[in-house]
Amino acid sequence: MNTVYDFVTVICFIFAVLTFFMFTQGGMRVLAHFMLSAAAFAIANQVGNHAGNNAPMNVLAVILIAAGIGYIYIIVKH
Repeated sequence: MNTVYDFVTVICFIFAVLTFFMFTQGGMRVLAHFMLSAAAFAIANQVGNHAGNNAPMNVLAVILIAAGIGYIYIIVKH
């Protein structure tokens, strides 16, 4: 784990797993929604790691992280 994106996305993924077990009834349908967020975190990590000083790529990584967090919030609240 070398970059900020590594730490942030791994922490987001850990909280997503904890949220799945603590605040949902489980089930394959809910798990599939959480897997979409996990995929967003993984993609954000790769984009952020390869961004360097490229501002649009860094912004895209942050947007993907925020979208993953927001999607988990929507799923849990629903």
